[in-house]
Amino acid sequence: MAKKTGTVKKKVVKVGALGNVYVHSTFNNVIITITNEVGDVISWSSAGKMGFRGSKKNTPYAAQTASQDCAKVAYDMGLRKVKVYVKGPGAGRESAVRTIHGAGIEVMEIIDVTPLPHNGCRAPNRRRV
Repeated sequence: MAKKTGTVKKKVVKVGALGNVYVHSTFNNVIITITNEVGDVISWSSAGKMGFRGSKKNTPYAAQTASQDCAKVAYDMGLRKVKVYVKGPGAGRESAVRTIHGAGIEVMEIIDVTPLPHNGCRAPNRRRV
């Protein structure tokens, strides 16, 4: 029996003046998520979503384009001040934050939440020939 294809209602998100921005920057991509104070997603964007492919996804310009797209939607909904949480070693970290500020959203603080190992996993043995 075939499943019924019903329409999924989009969740209505309350947008205040304050919010959070999460910039997840890897070696392959940049993902920007803007949430309200509670943590409900207002808008999101990534370099891949903006049409960049391959090695072009991890450029400062790709991060700038993605954060511009994301910030514009949030600004129109009424977001004015944000805390920025930056994670990862990628190239687009700084340009994403600058673009959000340039879009009219005031950046109150920037917090680096990159996970750091407290000596982590055991390294592989060196090769014997």
